[in-house]
Amino acid sequence: MSTYQVIFQPSGRRGRVEEGKTLLEASRELGVDIEAVCGGAKKCGKCKVKIEEGFFEKFNIDSKMGNLSPFQPEEEGKFITEEMIGDGYRLACIAKVQGDILVFVPEESRGATQVVLEIGKEGRVFNLDPAVTKYYVELKPATLEDHTGDYERLAEALHKKYNLPPNLGIDYFCLNQLPNVIRDGNWNVTATVWNDKEIIHVESGLVEKCVGLAVDIGTTTVAAYLCDLKTGETLVRDSMMNPQVRYGEDVLSRITYHMMNDDGMEKMHNAIIEGLNTLAARMTKKIDMTPNDILEVTLVFNTVMQHIALNIDPKFVGRSPFTAGVKSSLDIKARDLGIKVNRCANVHTLPVEAGFVGPDNVSVLIAEEPYKQDKEIRLVIDIGTNGEIDVGNSKKLMCTSCATGPALEGAQIKFGMRAAPGAIERILIDPESLEPTYKVIGKEEWYPDIEKTDAKGICGSAIIDIIAELFKTGIINKSGRFNLKQLEAKTPRVRKGEDGRPEYVLAWAKETSIGKDVTITQGDVRAVQLAKAALYCGAEYLMEKYGVNKVDSVTLAGAFGSYIDRESALTMGMFPDCELEKVQAVGNAAGDGAKLALLDRGKRKEAMEVAHSVEFVETAVEPDFQDRFALAMAFPHATHKFPSIQHILDKIPKR
Repeated sequence: MSTYQVIFQPSGRRGRVEEGKTLLEASRELGVDIEAVCGGAKKCGKCKVKIEEGFFEKFNIDSKMGNLSPFQPEEEGKFITEEMIGDGYRLACIAKVQGDILVFVPEESRGATQVVLEIGKEGRVFNLDPAVTKYYVELKPATLEDHTGDYERLAEALHKKYNLPPNLGIDYFCLNQLPNVIRDGNWNVTATVWNDKEIIHVESGLVEKCVGLAVDIGTTTVAAYLCDLKTGETLVRDSMMNPQVRYGEDVLSRITYHMMNDDGMEKMHNAIIEGLNTLAARMTKKIDMTPNDILEVTLVFNTVMQHIALNIDPKFVGRSPFTAGVKSSLDIKARDLGIKVNRCANVHTLPVEAGFVGPDNVSVLIAEEPYKQDKEIRLVIDIGTNGEIDVGNSKKLMCTSCATGPALEGAQIKFGMRAAPGAIERILIDPESLEPTYKVIGKEEWYPDIEKTDAKGICGSAIIDIIAELFKTGIINKSGRFNLKQLEAKTPRVRKGEDGRPEYVLAWAKETSIGKDVTITQGDVRAVQLAKAALYCGAEYLMEKYGVNKVDSVTLAGAFGSYIDRESALTMGMFPDCELEKVQAVGNAAGDGAKLALLDRGKRKEAMEVAHSVEFVETAVEPDFQDRFALAMAFPHATHKFPSIQHILDKIPKR
C-alpha cells in the first residue's frame, strides 16, 4: 500500500502514513494530540485542521487540498463555514490521506493533557486484604538424595512457613520459568500467590514491590488507578477518553454499531483493550516499573461496556427484557483478554445488578455504603453518559439507570472540552450587568482580574454552572429559552449566533487563545436539559416506588463529581429537592469502589451480596414516562416545589 509524508505543525511531528487513513488516525500514529470529543465519530466538529498548500522546500513536499479525499456532507456547512473552506479547513476525522500533506493544528483543536482526573473522596476506610500476596522463602537446594520437584519444593516451603494450603496450584506460564528463576536466586525466591490458591509469579531473591491496577471503564471516560498492594496507596492516577467513542456516543449506539457491522464487536473490543494497555504502560513508566509488574486488575463498567470489554455479544442487553450474558463477578486471566500486564495476573470484574445497571453502580455502592445506613434514606446519583441512581438504606435499596448522554461531560456542547488547560471550570454571572466572572484551568486569577485568560472551551463543572447562572439571572427562562428580545439591547453578550439562534458570550475572542468568542448556545441549553431531565425522572420514580417524597441526603458521584457546585445542580433541577447542606459531591465513587475491590477481598464479597439484594426498577417502560420527562425539562421543574432553594428562585428577574 502507498504511503505519504504527513507533517503536523506547530508540533513539527512528521512521518509516512498509509493511503486512506484519516488525518485524525495519522495524528495518533505520530503522537499529535488533536481534540476529538466524539472519538472520530464525525459528530462534534472539534478536530478542525488547516491544510497548508504549496511546495515546502524544507520538507520537499508539495502540499495541496487535492492530496486529501473530497469534502463530505458531514463537514461542509455544519462544522465548517464557506469562509473556512476557502481558508483550507477540514475535519481531521473525515479527510483521508491521498498524497503528501502539511497540516496546521489550530489552538482550539489541540488536545491537552487532562489535569483534573477522576479523583474520588479522600479518607475512605478499608481493610487491606488484596487477592495477591508476596511471600519470601529460602529453599533447600536440590541434591542427589533429594529429588523433590521445584514446584513441589516451593509449595511445601510456603505451606510450612506461611501455612498456605498444601495443595497450592501454579499457573502454567509461571511454571515454565520456575526452574531458572529458583536457581538465578540461589534458591531464595519471592512467590506471588493469588487468593491463597495459585502461585502466579516467582521472582529471584527478596522482592517487596507489589502493584495492582483498578479501572473504571466509563462510556466516555476511562479512569485508572495504579495501587501499592502492600500499603493501599494510590501510586498513579491517569485517564483517557474511551477509544470506543468513535463507534457511538452512548451504549445503545455502540450496540447498534455492533449489529450493523460484521467486525463491529471486534473493533470495539480491541479499542478498549488497546486503551487499557496504553494506560498500563504509561502509568508504570511514571514510577520506573513495567506492565509486567502489575499482578492483579479490577475492572468496573456499565453492563454494555462490560460485555464489549469481555467480548460478549451485548445485543440482548439492548432488547427487552434487557438480559445480561453474565451477572456474576468473574476472575479471568489477563492474557485471555489481551491485557498486557503480567501474563499470569488475574482480572476481577464486579457483578451486574440488572439491565443497564452494571458493575460500576455496584462499585459506587460498596464505596458509599448506603446499605449500612439504618435510618437516613440516601439518594446516590452517578453522573455520566449512562447515569445510575440508587435510593435507600439498610432496610431496602432500589436502583435504576437513565440515558443521560455525554453533554454534561463536554460532548454535544459547542465549546465543550475535557478538563485541561484552557478549559473554563467555574462561572458566575452578575445579575445586574450580566457580565461573567470565570476561572480557567491553568490560571490562578479569575476573569476580569486577568484580561487574557487563554480560554478555549468549557469543561463539565462549568457547563452546570453556566446553565444555572443563565437561569438565575433571567437570561434564559424556566423553559430554557433565551430572553433575547428583552436582553439583546441591554448587553452585547446576549445575541443571535451565526445560525440565527440565541447565545450568550462567555468569553470574547480577545480573551481566548482560539481567536473567537466562547459561547453557550440554545442548542447547548437543550442538550443539558435532556440530561438533567433524565436524571430527575429516574430519581423521581425510585423515590415514588420506595414510598418517600423526600430523601435525607443526596450524593453526587461521577467524572467531575468533586467539582459540581451543589447549588447550581439543584437550581437546574438535576435531582428532587434536598437541603443544600445534605448534598455532597464525592468524585469518582465508581473508581473508588474499583480500588476497594482491588485492595480488599471482603469488598468483592460485599459487592456480590449488594448486587443480589438491590431491587432494580425499569423506568423507561413506565406509561407516563414521556409526560414526566417533559415536566422535568423545565428549570428546576415545571410543577414540583424546591423549598430548599426558594430564596434563590425568588430573586430570579421576571423578564
